[in-house]
Amino acid sequence: MSVIVGPRVIDAGTSLLSVLVSPVPVAAGFPSPAQDYFDGRIDLNAHLIKDVTSTYVVRVSGESMHGAGISDGDELIVDRALEPRDGSVVVAVLDGELTIKRLRITPKGVILQAENPAYPDIEVPALSDLTIWGTAVRCLHHV
Repeated sequence: MSVIVGPRVIDAGTSLLSVLVSPVPVAAGFPSPAQDYFDGRIDLNAHLIKDVTSTYVVRVSGESMHGAGISDGDELIVDRALEPRDGSVVVAVLDGELTIKRLRITPKGVILQAENPAYPDIEVPALSDLTIWGTAVRCLHHV
């Protein structure tokens, strides 16, 4: 089960990072002629975060979402203001336990779906206490 290790508040008054940005796309297939310059800076807050007042960063622990490209140690940008929908990757609180799973809403009920066959899906019983804490919008994956 993927568990959250504490959310971090993103301070609206500070920038996460301002980095140089290449003026041209970089080929991932055949190489293209190299560019020896960069075209200014990009503010990662503006690029990655829609609403700073409802956005948190959570660190992933575990491999249950590996099939969705989310690995142990990755950080998710989670927006609490977004309405979770069927298929969303969510941070859920089920009976007091935090987990990251894909939300599935079926005629039979709610399922918190793992994205790794080694982990079972969680069929949420009707009398369980389930809160969708937030919806993941980006994964900061280590390469």
